[in-house]
Amino acid sequence: MLTDTFLQLVKKYSKDHELANNLWLEIFTKYSEPKRHYHTPDHLEAMITDLKEVKDKIKDWDTTLLAVFYHDIIYKASSSNNEGDSAKLAMKRLSEIGYPAEKTAKCANMILATKQHKLSEDSDTNYLLDVDLAILGKNPEDYQKYTEQIREEYTIYADFIYASGRKKALQHFLHMDSIYKTEHFILKYEQQARINIAIELEELN
Repeated sequence: MLTDTFLQLVKKYSKDHELANNLWLEIFTKYSEPKRHYHTPDHLEAMITDLKEVKDKIKDWDTTLLAVFYHDIIYKASSSNNEGDSAKLAMKRLSEIGYPAEKTAKCANMILATKQHKLSEDSDTNYLLDVDLAILGKNPEDYQKYTEQIREEYTIYADFIYASGRKKALQHFLHMDSIYKTEHFILKYEQQARINIAIELEELN
Protein backbone atom coordinates (compact mmCIF):
# COMPACT_ATOMS: atom_id res chain seq x y z
CA MET A 1 0.00 0.00 0.00
CA LEU A 2 2.71 2.49 1.00
CA THR A 3 4.69 1.97 -2.20
CA ASP A 4 1.68 2.53 -4.46
CA THR A 5 0.48 5.52 -2.45
CA PHE A 6 3.85 7.25 -2.74
CA LEU A 7 4.53 6.41 -6.40
CA GLN A 8 1.06 7.49 -7.54
CA LEU A 9 1.50 10.75 -5.64
CA VAL A 10 4.89 11.53 -7.19
CA LYS A 11 3.70 10.62 -10.69
CA LYS A 12 1.20 13.49 -10.50
CA TYR A 13 4.15 15.90 -10.50
CA SER A 14 6.96 14.09 -12.33
CA LYS A 15 7.01 11.78 -15.33
CA ASP A 16 10.45 10.50 -14.31
CA HIS A 17 9.56 7.00 -13.11
CA GLU A 18 13.14 6.16 -12.21
CA LEU A 19 13.31 9.22 -9.97
CA ALA A 20 10.01 8.27 -8.32
CA ASN A 21 11.27 4.74 -7.66
CA ASN A 22 14.57 6.04 -6.28
CA LEU A 23 12.78 8.45 -3.94
CA TRP A 24 10.61 5.62 -2.65
CA LEU A 25 13.65 3.37 -2.20
CA GLU A 26 15.32 6.11 -0.16
CA ILE A 27 12.26 6.51 2.08
CA PHE A 28 11.83 2.76 2.58
CA THR A 29 15.55 2.28 3.29
CA LYS A 30 15.67 5.12 5.82
CA TYR A 31 12.57 3.95 7.69
CA SER A 32 13.89 0.37 7.69
CA GLU A 33 17.23 1.19 9.32
CA PRO A 34 18.21 -1.50 11.87
CA LYS A 35 18.23 0.98 14.78
CA ARG A 36 14.58 1.82 14.16
CA HIS A 37 11.95 -0.15 16.04
CA TYR A 38 8.96 2.22 16.11
CA HIS A 39 9.73 4.89 13.47
CA THR A 40 9.40 2.36 10.66
CA PRO A 41 7.21 1.92 7.55
CA ASP A 42 4.52 0.55 9.91
CA HIS A 43 4.35 3.96 11.59
CA LEU A 44 3.77 5.63 8.20
CA GLU A 45 1.07 3.13 7.32
CA ALA A 46 -0.73 3.66 10.64
CA MET A 47 -0.63 7.45 10.16
CA ILE A 48 -2.09 7.23 6.65
CA THR A 49 -4.83 4.85 7.83
CA ASP A 50 -5.87 7.38 10.49
CA LEU A 51 -5.62 10.30 8.05
CA LYS A 52 -7.97 8.63 5.59
CA GLU A 53 -10.74 8.91 8.19
CA VAL A 54 -10.55 12.71 7.90
CA LYS A 55 -9.59 13.02 4.24
CA ASP A 56 -12.63 15.21 3.54
CA LYS A 57 -11.41 17.69 6.18
CA ILE A 58 -7.87 18.01 4.79
CA LYS A 59 -7.39 20.97 2.46
CA ASP A 60 -4.14 19.88 0.81
CA TRP A 61 -4.07 16.09 0.75
CA ASP A 62 -0.92 15.73 -1.37
CA THR A 63 1.19 17.99 0.84
CA THR A 64 -0.10 16.33 4.00
CA LEU A 65 0.75 12.89 2.61
CA LEU A 66 4.23 14.02 1.63
CA ALA A 67 4.71 15.41 5.15
CA VAL A 68 3.84 11.96 6.50
CA PHE A 69 6.38 10.25 4.24
CA TYR A 70 9.19 12.67 5.07
CA HIS A 71 8.50 13.67 8.70
CA ASP A 72 10.86 11.07 10.23
CA ILE A 73 13.07 10.29 7.24
CA ILE A 74 16.06 11.43 9.30
CA TYR A 75 15.89 9.85 12.74
CA LYS A 76 18.83 9.53 15.11
CA ALA A 77 18.24 8.96 18.82
CA SER A 78 21.23 11.15 19.69
CA SER A 79 20.10 14.13 17.57
CA SER A 80 17.87 17.01 18.60
CA ASN A 81 17.42 18.23 15.02
CA ASN A 82 15.77 15.26 13.30
CA GLU A 83 12.77 17.36 12.27
CA GLY A 84 14.93 20.13 10.82
CA ASP A 85 17.07 17.65 8.91
CA SER A 86 13.97 15.80 7.66
CA ALA A 87 12.38 19.07 6.50
CA LYS A 88 15.54 20.03 4.60
CA LEU A 89 15.68 16.68 2.82
CA ALA A 90 11.95 16.88 2.00
CA MET A 91 12.43 20.31 0.39
CA LYS A 92 15.32 19.01 -1.68
CA ARG A 93 13.42 15.94 -2.89
CA LEU A 94 10.18 17.83 -3.61
CA SER A 95 12.08 20.37 -5.71
CA GLU A 96 13.44 17.42 -7.73
CA ILE A 97 9.91 16.35 -8.72
CA GLY A 98 8.87 19.93 -9.53
CA TYR A 99 6.48 20.20 -6.58
CA PRO A 100 5.10 23.76 -6.27
CA ALA A 101 7.35 25.97 -4.10
CA GLU A 102 4.52 27.20 -1.86
CA LYS A 103 3.38 23.64 -1.14
CA THR A 104 6.97 22.52 -0.56
CA ALA A 105 7.37 25.25 2.07
CA LYS A 106 4.11 24.15 3.70
CA CYS A 107 5.32 20.54 3.78
CA ALA A 108 8.58 21.59 5.48
CA ASN A 109 6.68 23.65 8.06
CA MET A 110 4.39 20.70 8.80
CA ILE A 111 7.41 18.49 9.42
CA LEU A 112 9.00 21.11 11.70
CA ALA A 113 5.75 21.27 13.70
CA THR A 114 6.19 17.62 14.76
CA LYS A 115 9.03 18.72 17.06
CA GLN A 116 6.89 20.59 19.60
CA HIS A 117 3.37 19.36 18.74
CA LYS A 118 1.84 22.77 19.42
CA LEU A 119 -1.56 23.82 18.09
CA SER A 120 -1.11 25.27 14.60
CA GLU A 121 -3.07 27.90 12.70
CA ASP A 122 -2.98 25.45 9.79
CA SER A 123 -5.63 22.75 10.16
CA ASP A 124 -3.76 20.25 7.95
CA THR A 125 -0.78 20.52 10.29
CA ASN A 126 -3.04 19.77 13.26
CA TYR A 127 -4.28 16.59 11.59
CA LEU A 128 -0.69 15.55 10.88
CA LEU A 129 0.28 16.15 14.51
CA ASP A 130 -2.69 14.11 15.71
CA VAL A 131 -2.00 11.06 13.57
CA ASP A 132 1.69 11.24 14.52
CA LEU A 133 0.63 10.85 18.17
CA ALA A 134 -2.23 8.44 17.56
CA ILE A 135 -0.26 5.60 19.19
CA LEU A 136 -0.59 7.35 22.57
CA GLY A 137 -4.34 6.72 22.49
CA LYS A 138 -4.34 3.13 21.23
CA ASN A 139 -5.32 0.13 23.35
CA PRO A 140 -3.00 -0.73 26.29
CA GLU A 141 -1.38 -3.68 24.46
CA ASP A 142 -0.42 -1.56 21.44
CA TYR A 143 0.79 1.22 23.73
CA GLN A 144 2.95 -1.21 25.70
CA LYS A 145 4.51 -2.50 22.48
CA TYR A 146 5.20 1.09 21.41
CA THR A 147 6.96 1.94 24.70
CA GLU A 148 9.18 -1.14 24.28
CA GLN A 149 10.02 -0.15 20.68
CA ILE A 150 10.88 3.42 21.70
CA ARG A 151 13.15 2.10 24.47
CA GLU A 152 14.90 -0.08 21.86
CA GLU A 153 15.57 3.02 19.76
CA TYR A 154 17.23 4.69 22.74
CA THR A 155 19.44 1.79 23.91
CA ILE A 156 22.45 4.13 23.71
CA TYR A 157 21.18 5.64 27.00
CA ALA A 158 21.30 4.00 30.43
CA ASP A 159 17.95 3.31 32.11
CA PHE A 160 18.10 6.24 34.53
CA ILE A 161 18.95 8.73 31.77
CA TYR A 162 16.25 7.33 29.48
CA ALA A 163 13.62 7.34 32.26
CA SER A 164 14.37 10.98 33.09
CA GLY A 165 14.01 12.11 29.46
CA ARG A 166 10.95 9.97 28.87
CA LYS A 167 9.16 11.31 31.96
CA LYS A 168 9.83 14.86 30.81
CA ALA A 169 8.32 14.12 27.38
CA LEU A 170 5.25 12.40 28.83
CA GLN A 171 4.61 15.16 31.36
CA HIS A 172 4.85 17.67 28.52
CA PHE A 173 1.88 15.92 26.87
CA LEU A 174 -0.12 15.60 30.09
CA HIS A 175 0.26 19.32 30.81
CA MET A 176 -1.26 20.26 27.46
CA ASP A 177 -4.88 21.39 27.54
CA SER A 178 -5.41 18.72 24.95
CA ILE A 179 -2.87 16.26 23.52
CA TYR A 180 -4.81 16.17 20.25
CA LYS A 181 -5.63 19.28 18.26
CA THR A 182 -8.68 18.27 16.22
CA GLU A 183 -12.14 17.35 17.37
CA HIS A 184 -12.06 14.00 15.54
CA PHE A 185 -8.91 12.76 17.28
CA ILE A 186 -9.74 14.30 20.65
CA LEU A 187 -12.90 12.19 20.66
CA LYS A 188 -11.06 9.14 19.34
CA TYR A 189 -7.86 9.12 21.40
CA GLU A 190 -7.60 11.78 24.14
CA GLN A 191 -9.09 9.85 27.06
CA GLN A 192 -7.13 6.65 26.45
CA ALA A 193 -3.91 8.57 25.77
CA ARG A 194 -4.05 10.20 29.20
CA ILE A 195 -4.68 6.83 30.86
CA ASN A 196 -1.79 5.20 28.97
CA ILE A 197 0.63 8.03 29.78
CA ALA A 198 -0.34 8.07 33.46
CA ILE A 199 0.31 4.32 33.71
CA GLU A 200 3.69 4.59 31.98
CA LEU A 201 4.72 7.47 34.27
CA GLU A 202 3.84 5.35 37.29
CA GLU A 203 6.00 2.51 35.94
CA LEU A 204 8.91 4.88 35.26
CA ASN A 205 8.72 6.14 38.85
